[in-house]
Amino acid sequence: MDEELAWETLGAETAYACPGFDVIREAVRLPDGTEGEFDYVRNGDSVVILPFTTDGDVVVIEEWRQPIRRVNRGLPAGTMEAEDDDPQVTAARELREETGYEADTLDHLYTGEPANGNTDYVFHYYVAQGCEATADQDLDHNESIRVDTTDFDSLVQSVRDGTLRDGRAALGIMYYALFER
Repeated sequence: MDEELAWETLGAETAYACPGFDVIREAVRLPDGTEGEFDYVRNGDSVVILPFTTDGDVVVIEEWRQPIRRVNRGLPAGTMEAEDDDPQVTAARELREETGYEADTLDHLYTGEPANGNTDYVFHYYVAQGCEATADQDLDHNESIRVDTTDFDSLVQSVRDGTLRDGRAALGIMYYALFER
């Protein structure tokens, strides 16, 4: 059944590459035989962590986001590198690097494709429990991150009232509130 909707990829090239993502241009044939081009952003897989401290608070980050020209409040997150083959290991690393916290347990929450019409981005969500500050941050050259904690109910309210606008974080928070709490 899916074959009748599938596009055939005739060729592909990297139209633009930069640190963080590539723009891929594909020559495609649609189910009706029409040929054309389709561009999309290749980001690959990333992890998003909802980290709870031993006291039950949530570790959040505040990070400058150049495209929107403001500080963004959200959850620790990061891109899987070429050598990463386990999202859970990546989640533990990103939590430690961005926040200095380490978790007793790290459990898969959800995997989703946030905008699969124009990017291949995949987010693997994890819940980290028993988080304690054990190290200093080890930020990438292009990261400016401040770490804070808040209670989960306040975090949910910030999604509801629109003060937390980061879509990756909001999805993880809402998913946890709806299905796991």
